[in-house]
Amino acid sequence: MYKGNAMRTFLFVLLAFSGGNVFFGQKSIETVVIDAGHGGKDPGCHGKFSKEKHVCLSMALKLGALIEKKYPELKVIYTRDTDVFVELGERANIANRAKADLFICIHANAASPAAYGTETYVLGLHRSESQQKVASRENSIIELEEDGGAQYKNFDLSPDAIIAKRLQLSVFLDHAIMFAQYLQAEFKKLGRRDRGVKQAGFMVLYKTTMPSVLIETGFLTNPNEEIFIGKEAGQNKMANAMLDAFEKYKRNIEGKDISTPTKSENISEEKSVEKVQEKNKIKEEPQNSAFVNKVNEAAKMNTGLNFRVQILSLNAKIDSDSPRLKGERETFEYQQGGLYKYCSKGFGEDLKSAVKYKVQMREKGFQGAFVVAFLDGERIGIEKAINLVEK
Repeated sequence: MYKGNAMRTFLFVLLAFSGGNVFFGQKSIETVVIDAGHGGKDPGCHGKFSKEKHVCLSMALKLGALIEKKYPELKVIYTRDTDVFVELGERANIANRAKADLFICIHANAASPAAYGTETYVLGLHRSESQQKVASRENSIIELEEDGGAQYKNFDLSPDAIIAKRLQLSVFLDHAIMFAQYLQAEFKKLGRRDRGVKQAGFMVLYKTTMPSVLIETGFLTNPNEEIFIGKEAGQNKMANAMLDAFEKYKRNIEGKDISTPTKSENISEEKSVEKVQEKNKIKEEPQNSAFVNKVNEAAKMNTGLNFRVQILSLNAKIDSDSPRLKGERETFEYQQGGLYKYCSKGFGEDLKSAVKYKVQMREKGFQGAFVVAFLDGERIGIEKAINLVEK
């Protein structure tokens, strides 16, 4: 049934929104690369008693050990596991060669002694001078490389280049934002100030080809923060918070828990809440014969599949005229994991139109908007929807 123009349209959407890689949703996470910032001759920033290179390495090794213990089937790769200097481009190359499913870059911040809190970056255009300074400081380590950074002479980090890169890797970026939001939510639980999910032109993020984030774990220039992240007790807490965020991200990507992360202040105007107890978590839809027959029957009848754009996830029900919907009247409400989730009008089997509408919703202010799929009114994973379309 989905042949000719329909199939060509479907393939065009996949290519256009995945940078040439047929990637619309990861089936599983198998390889994680953890990048401890700085190292060797590059100390990074410092406080009264600690250096960024040591703080980053300690948290990176702790996080990796926690992931390996909880998920022994996963492959964890470190860009460095000792105090050595690794070129910026090589850090990304390590992840690319390993075909990693996630790249986690760990850093510490520097500013005035009054500055404090955690912030997580994804690739994008900076929106403030402070964000630009953070990226410039982290990018400046290329001057310590053997050729003094000559290999990056023609490297383009202009706004146009960054926008093009974001479009090329839009699905990866969506997943990076999701993971970043989970991270910030977990840090906040520790009592850390949530400085938000932010965007900037980090070279190491630009050069990776998978969901990638750069975490600024705190300010070594703030005496109180240095005591926290500069000592083992605080590092253990931060590593465990990162593990909790990773676990939620992994479950979401693999379809075992599809609750929406709390939106962080700088990535979305919406303040959705994630308070989901283990007993209420949504488990992966079973691959039983009844479901398979349901999918096959829908394929034969050319009905039942409906793509929508999810725009909100809240812990309380809202009216159709709520200002939080920003004038969207044709909304579809459903519940999962104790949350009320609001979607746009349905687009049937027209995935291309749903993806275009997602872009419109983000421009309207729903920056966490993403495409979801329903079969006969029930939420299904995007992979299952794609398999249905292919049939």
